[in-house]
Amino acid sequence: MTQRHEPIFNVPPVVITTIAVLGAVHALRLLALTDAQDDRFLLTFAFIPARYQAHFAAGSFPGGLGADVWTFFTYAFIHANLMHIGLNLAWLLPFGTAVARRFGAWRYVLFMLVTSAAGALAYLVGDPDPMAPMIGASAAISGAMAAAMRFAFQPGGPLFGDGQVYRVPARPLLATLTDFRFLLFLAVWLGLNALFGFGTTSIGGDDGEAVAWQAHIGGFFAGLILFNIFDPVASRVALEGKPGNTEPSG
Repeated sequence: MTQRHEPIFNVPPVVITTIAVLGAVHALRLLALTDAQDDRFLLTFAFIPARYQAHFAAGSFPGGLGADVWTFFTYAFIHANLMHIGLNLAWLLPFGTAVARRFGAWRYVLFMLVTSAAGALAYLVGDPDPMAPMIGASAAISGAMAAAMRFAFQPGGPLFGDGQVYRVPARPLLATLTDFRFLLFLAVWLGLNALFGFGTTSIGGDDGEAVAWQAHIGGFFAGLILFNIFDPVASRVALEGKPGNTEPSG
């Protein structure tokens, strides 16, 4: 029987939906909201560290206690400008696609939300300007990058095989952390974030938009460490390894 190969640009519907939602939110802000409405939108849905500092009075920001929770996630749906959203989508397409194919739709969604929250938490403890709102999907995308690293480089991984490779068991975390290719990727990625963090370079706008490098790192290491919780392959492999089960996986 001829194996069915996975087209390299066959983007899963859940990733296409992600792109559509991000685009719709940006279009709403750009086309439908006045400047005053957009300011309130940001105060309600962006992640603002001042919300969690005691010397700011309760009720200083719209949304109240609910926003104290939902902004850990909603900030990821908001982008500063077309360059910002374009760069994030360029990274989301390859890494989000790899993770969605591996995890399936609902695990992918939950994973991206969890790594978004991890990025927000890392930004919060990184002691930024308390009134500087953080927006953008970069933390979740960084988590997807890390998750892809757990299975992309191994024999039979997405860099070396066809559509069946998403059922190949991932290597243990320690094996990933000692892989030269992963370490090289990590060094380059951390170096780029260090440039942003030290203010050597910036993106977007006339004066540049500050980059929340703390959130990138928080999302990345959350994705790396939490990968096994979301990966459905391990349980499937355990089932197939039972005595008497010799049928190929579907």
